Amino acid sequence: MASDKAYLDFILEQLSGLENVTYRAMMGEYIIYYRGRIAGGIYDNRFLVRPTRSAMAMMPDADRELPYEGAKEMLLVDNVDSREFLTELLTAMYDELPAPKKKK
Repeated sequence: MASDKAYLDFILEQLSGLENVTYRAMMGEYIIYYRGRIAGGIYDNRFLVRPTRSAMAMMPDADRELPYEGAKEMLLVDNVDSREFLTELLTAMYDELPAPKKKK
């Protein structure tokens, strides 16, 4: 099941307090970038983030879910209605996110 553009727009609006949040459409889903690094994505209308130490500390009871078959587990963000929480979450995660790979 592909994600709705309306759900993506909602998440992007919730993250609008942060600078440099972008996305890329990929096979009906959306990868979310924060300051050039992959923070998570929208999969089946669920906002999932990478399981960094900061994210796990902020959401100790978060469900671990697969974005798609064969992928690594990610954390389900339940508190998407709180802009403040989402801003804190991505800000805390940033230093733990891998830098983008250099293109050859």
